[in-house]
Amino acid sequence: MGFIMPQARIYQRVKNSMQSGRARDGQWVLEFESSEPQRPDPLTGWAGGSDTRRQVRLNFPTLDAAKAYAARQGITVEHIVPAAPKTLKIQAYADNFR
Repeated sequence: MGFIMPQARIYQRVKNSMQSGRARDGQWVLEFESSEPQRPDPLTGWAGGSDTRRQVRLNFPTLDAAKAYAARQGITVEHIVPAAPKTLKIQAYADNFR
């Protein structure tokens, strides 16, 4: 059996909607793809597998740092572009009745 190159995706962490703070907002996350499909556990019914790389998430301050780490480790990465931030349209309550 040959060596399989690990695959991962890099994406930017978004703000948690349940909190108002921006502590880890803007960090980049490298998350490994599963090399085998998940299967249900016969006892509990939970989905799982023997691939432990799915549990690893690495945080980086910048996209370049994440890409440099992946290049050093020989990891094939897919960069997921973050969505544009939504802008609020501020209007008065009375504008609803015009």
